[in-house]
Amino acid sequence: MKPRRTASAAALVMSAALLLTACGDDNPSTGGGHGAAIVGVDYPRSDTDFWNSYIKYVPQSGQELGLELKTTNSQNDVAKLASNVQSLISQGVKGIAMAPQDTAAIAPTLQTLASKKIPVVTVDTRPDQGDVFMVVRADNRAYGEKACHFLGTKLKGAGKVVMLQGDLASINGRDRTEAFNECMKQNYPGITVFGEATNWDGALASQKLQIRLTEHPDIKGVYMQSSFALAGTLQLLKQRNRLTPPDDPKHIFVVSNDGIPKELQDITAGNIDATVSQPADLYAKYALYYLKAAIDGKSFQAGPTDHDSKIVQIRPGLLEDQLSAPLVTLDGGTYGGVASLKPDDKSLWGNNIG
Repeated sequence: MKPRRTASAAALVMSAALLLTACGDDNPSTGGGHGAAIVGVDYPRSDTDFWNSYIKYVPQSGQELGLELKTTNSQNDVAKLASNVQSLISQGVKGIAMAPQDTAAIAPTLQTLASKKIPVVTVDTRPDQGDVFMVVRADNRAYGEKACHFLGTKLKGAGKVVMLQGDLASINGRDRTEAFNECMKQNYPGITVFGEATNWDGALASQKLQIRLTEHPDIKGVYMQSSFALAGTLQLLKQRNRLTPPDDPKHIFVVSNDGIPKELQDITAGNIDATVSQPADLYAKYALYYLKAAIDGKSFQAGPTDHDSKIVQIRPGLLEDQLSAPLVTLDGGTYGGVASLKPDDKSLWGNNIG
């Protein structure tokens, strides 16, 4: 989907993405010479390959930027996140990066941090209410649209697909769901979509997919909104003799969403057909970059960046750096106007993690 541009937005683009202090360094790989600022990072969970990869990248990025890190893990619990924030405040952090999974319930915690003038960067998610210094996130609506165009093309505009949704209390789950549904309705009206809310729970996703496959054995596509459902989906398809090559009539086209190494391997092996690669490495890099920038007194405006992304204003006082997240397919082809990369492409973070 092409973004709409107003005259004022165009002017912002022309005026540049960055409004920095005169001596500011906009290279996120440098430390800036201000000493080791202490920042807090709350990891949202450690039960998925994607978030474990993010956790691995954070200390590397912190070292590159010369930051001292204090870390916590909220384990997908917004109450624990609020408690962790209080702990980080008591440790004297100058800024906090977090990835709240419940994007509505985080508002009181953001108010507390604002009152203490502690800047916040949210990663992968953005709050429904409240302001943060920057949101570091890819365009999640584009995730749904890319999956839609891939499946719509492969199914030639007709058939049935199951969408294994994330948590609809999260802006990510809502964005991916709404965009997928709208794209299907507009571009592939002959495809029936069964939406299944799973709360990012792999066991629940597998259970609901099993029910749908029993009720509708002619299902031809699955869109997993995250790799949380990967193992269960493949196990279920194998049990039902549906884990077959793409040219087999029994084949079910599967699109995932994360870009973890296992997904890239499964595309190559023919177990799944596509994924959208969320940049776990860049989430870590730019979350800490923007925290350091906030501590250094820098500010930003909407417009293109120097790292192949665009800062957009979501609402007054809330900016989002929308990082690139490519579609990945076996042939690296174009689907419904969406270009893709092959799974062995060296630019994909999933091919570069140790």
